[in-house]
Amino acid sequence: MKATVLQYLVAGVLGLATTTAHAAWPDDRPIELVVGFAPGGGTDVMARLVAQHMEKRLGDKARIIVINKPGAGGEIAVRYVAAAKPDGYTLGMINAPGFVYLPLRKGAKYRPDDIRLIARLVDDPLLFVKRRGSDAPDNLRQLVDDLKRSPESLSFGHSGDGTTGHLALMDLERSQAVQGNSVPFKGGGDIRLGVLGNHIDYGLITVSEVPELNDPAGPFAAIAITSDKRHNDTIPTAAEAGVPLRYSSERGMGGPATLPDAIRDKLERALQETLKDPAFLAASGRDAAVLAFQPGEQWKESLDRQTRAFADDGPRK
Repeated sequence: MKATVLQYLVAGVLGLATTTAHAAWPDDRPIELVVGFAPGGGTDVMARLVAQHMEKRLGDKARIIVINKPGAGGEIAVRYVAAAKPDGYTLGMINAPGFVYLPLRKGAKYRPDDIRLIARLVDDPLLFVKRRGSDAPDNLRQLVDDLKRSPESLSFGHSGDGTTGHLALMDLERSQAVQGNSVPFKGGGDIRLGVLGNHIDYGLITVSEVPELNDPAGPFAAIAITSDKRHNDTIPTAAEAGVPLRYSSERGMGGPATLPDAIRDKLERALQETLKDPAFLAASGRDAAVLAFQPGEQWKESLDRQTRAFADDGPRK
């Protein structure tokens, strides 16, 4: 049966509407950038700064709003993004290694393949920090010795199951045959308050979350960094204390799995340009030292290797 003129007209109008809607991205409504942790932490601060400087690279009318959906170590936010319409208006900050650890070991109701990675922005080493002047040990070796003598006598704040701090604590406990007191928080900002309020002995947070690191009179004292080299030649590595921990928080951006190539590519370019922007670098302050752009496909390959490593490492509690 031949199509009627009316059918051709309807098809043409629908096609035009679809093309127009796609071409309008991202000018016709704000983009949601979802953060899986509470305001004030490293991921939240980075997301807001990136959003501010990235908008102009997406178009004159582009707007990005940051939405916090904390809980379950970031799982709630990832699931929200994964379930969103793949139209470029819902994106999320992705935090590794928790992103690949949670579905593998904690039964998270998403798979890493539910998210299309756009780019990595940050590679941020983990610190053990305490309140300056507190009675908690001033070095990692003494910390381990105290836990050997008295299990669970020291408390450690982290951002929830599967986050970088939580994984580092489990690794410390397993490798040193000790038991700490694990205390989950909703984000780095809350961990800082816990340390300052003397509610926990140590905070397991990243370099970018402790801008006072370089202030010898600041409220925080870092006793170890879980990287291959010292921070500013002053903060010793965990390996120097005989505890070979290597943990870093990788933060980047992702969208729903079927995010179109054209949108993903435009976002990746915008992020790369943003991280080179002198205005962004001047504003990033504490984050500048840990910026580490990586295209989405390369980051996926790296996270796939982490997934295989977790799978081969045997069960964790």
